[in-house]
Amino acid sequence: MKQAVIGIVGLGNMGNGMAQSLLREGFTVIGTDLGEEQKHAAKALGVDVVADVQALCAKTNTILLSLPMAKHVQAVIKGDGGIIEYAQAGTLIIDTSTSEPEVTRALATELAKLGHHLLDCPVSGGPAGAATGTMVMVVGGELSALARAQPCLDALSTKVVHMGASGSGHVAKLINNLLCAAHLVTTAEAVALGKKAGLDPAVLIDGLNAGSGRSAISEVNFPRWILNDAFNSGFSMQLMRKDVRLAKNLIDDMGLTLQLSDQVASLWAESESTLPDQDDFNCIVNNID
Repeated sequence: MKQAVIGIVGLGNMGNGMAQSLLREGFTVIGTDLGEEQKHAAKALGVDVVADVQALCAKTNTILLSLPMAKHVQAVIKGDGGIIEYAQAGTLIIDTSTSEPEVTRALATELAKLGHHLLDCPVSGGPAGAATGTMVMVVGGELSALARAQPCLDALSTKVVHMGASGSGHVAKLINNLLCAAHLVTTAEAVALGKKAGLDPAVLIDGLNAGSGRSAISEVNFPRWILNDAFNSGFSMQLMRKDVRLAKNLIDDMGLTLQLSDQVASLWAESESTLPDQDDFNCIVNNID
């Protein structure tokens, strides 16, 4: 049965888009954010915007988080005025942020002791996918919690893959974003090579997309945001650098030496000196000669 009321903490690009999809599917959406601009935009959609987490918890026991980093997730869940302080009994938290697996596991354990549930549900598809309900979610956590969350996830996504225990969704998402970061670099290098050899970049991309060298980067990012110099995907350099850094930390924690991944991580880390945090993450291609 559809959960009637969903709370959203974080009404930025992704949170706003998810609110649109949930409203369209008949959910009542309660939302809060630190930013006044984000609150006003959400209210215009029909979101019941409240002042803080306390007010949000009073209205629902199903809460979706759309936050930048693990430290923000920790603060919203267990900081002063956080969810733990004000949650209704048996609250379900759906964390769509790209966060740190160990932080997620620790939070899930703490919440379980209090009778609450946490699913890590990081998403792919960007703001456009959030607004159209066409995202992909990789999920970590208990199957019983996933079953409870399923109506909400179905409204937001076209595919949900349960990866395993708590933290598994965030592991999978970090691996996904590492591949995305690598594909941006390799495809940019391929286009640079083709251009030097006299090929039109747009025509080359069309050719690659008909062959085995294609990827989501060549099929989506280059035509939609790169070749036309739009660079407005809604996902920043700062966030992708964070995700690549976390993926590199995961590699190190696993005791692996992955040479290509190490080079990709270095390229993204070094980009901090040439590409501002607020630039679109696709701008990494501008660092490829």
